[in-house]
Amino acid sequence: MKQLLLGDEAIAQAAIDAGLSGMYAYPGTPSTEIMEYIQSSKAASEKGIQREWSSNEKTALEAALGMSYAGKRSMVAMKHVGLNVASDGFINAAITGVNGGMIVVSADDPSMHSSQNEQDSRFYAKFAFVPCFEPSSQQEAYDMVFDAFELSEKYKLPVMIRITTRLAHSRASVEMIKHPVPEKKLKLPSDPVQFVLLPALARKKYRALLKSYESIKYDVRISKYNSFTDGKKRDTGIITCGLAYNYLVENIAGSSGNYPVLKIAAYPFPGELVKEITSRCNEILILEEGYPVIEESLRGILDKGVKVLGRMDGTVPRDGELNPAIVAKALGMPLSYGKDVPDLVKMRPPSFCKGCGHADMFNALVEAIKPHGPGRVFSDIGCYTLGAMPPYNAINSCVDMGASVTMAIGAADAGLFPSVAVIGDSTFTHSGMTGLLDAVNKNSPVTIIISDNSTTGMTGGQKSQATGKLEQICLGIGVAQKHLRVITPLRKNHEENIRTISEELVYKGVSVIISARECIQTATKKKKAGAS
Repeated sequence: MKQLLLGDEAIAQAAIDAGLSGMYAYPGTPSTEIMEYIQSSKAASEKGIQREWSSNEKTALEAALGMSYAGKRSMVAMKHVGLNVASDGFINAAITGVNGGMIVVSADDPSMHSSQNEQDSRFYAKFAFVPCFEPSSQQEAYDMVFDAFELSEKYKLPVMIRITTRLAHSRASVEMIKHPVPEKKLKLPSDPVQFVLLPALARKKYRALLKSYESIKYDVRISKYNSFTDGKKRDTGIITCGLAYNYLVENIAGSSGNYPVLKIAAYPFPGELVKEITSRCNEILILEEGYPVIEESLRGILDKGVKVLGRMDGTVPRDGELNPAIVAKALGMPLSYGKDVPDLVKMRPPSFCKGCGHADMFNALVEAIKPHGPGRVFSDIGCYTLGAMPPYNAINSCVDMGASVTMAIGAADAGLFPSVAVIGDSTFTHSGMTGLLDAVNKNSPVTIIISDNSTTGMTGGQKSQATGKLEQICLGIGVAQKHLRVITPLRKNHEENIRTISEELVYKGVSVIISARECIQTATKKKKAGAS
């Protein structure tokens, strides 16, 4: 049976078909649709697959590891910066090993379409000594899930599948298996201390991990995805991987026999694989999406004077996505461009949705903080980060999830007063609660504004773990009742909201203001759903 699927959806469907028991994730573009597909899947519902959003990527990965501990297949998905949050558990899971098959999907975002940095998750896989698959098509993404689960269970290791934005969010026809794999049965680890990383045990496990990693590169589940095609010419050989392979094919269609091409889609790979192409060619062009992972590895493998071209020497740009034009230029081919965009078409800067509660909150905050001077507001990652844009120009930082609270604490320690943090409800439960605990324990003179829109708005309106619980959470952490204030961000409440914020800005202790109003987008969807 064939189905037209996004790359994300192909991975999700494959997991369902491969006997998945638990799916864990925190929403983050471009990985969000994996969980959403499984949540909406009739088959997943009938199978009873666990598929609730987690509070953050760390808790998601650890829950997936717990499912694996019990002998069942699990998958956890996140975007590349989410892997930073989950990295503690990810790296240690390679040392404990797994019981049931466990896949970690990391969706990278080269060119930073919706991210604060560029990152290449293949480095994490290499760092942790974890095998990694990198599909170049939706069909390959689907097929790799089955091999990833099998490989995971054979070597007792988590396995990474690394995708990028263009693959995640483009569609293609996918041939699916006819008979899905049944769910694994509950089975505890045969070694009762497998997951106990006391130093004496961890040292032995780490040595075993290194040994396994060396043997994995020859496993057929890895090697079958790495293919070499010889060509007539001997001047330039090409090594490519992932989505970059498609850009190469687009450029050399019809003349593919001219170039020796090595496609790498699974890691680790043996050095002999690379030497097969380097022994034939005078120079090697490397096309890979993200960091020069293969390029750096290649420079360590080669023991002869072969010229290496790629991101490190400037043949391919060091940052951003690849595209067919970049590949054509690297191949020395003539470039063709479409017509220039007419002046009539203007770039529209991002802005809050009309009627957004974040906008009314910032309007009040800008007025309240004006007497104290600029440079005092630390923000976080969410829709409200648009408060950095005109006409608000209201925030002075956006670093990573939860950093608004902790940066405000550090700035207050340095003597900045008032020091303000703005964080969303979902981001607060993701990474802000521990910072608030620090503030309470130190009685830091900070004002924390939780802009609560009752959803995870920036990634499409997924469920927020904080909905209906924010006041109880803050009180439980230790915020004084007197300095836990709730405001409703509406124009009619503007003057009242300014007064409330102004009162808390001058308080020399921890204060929390919850600015609570449902996201205009989710509210509109609910209204439409109710009317239909």
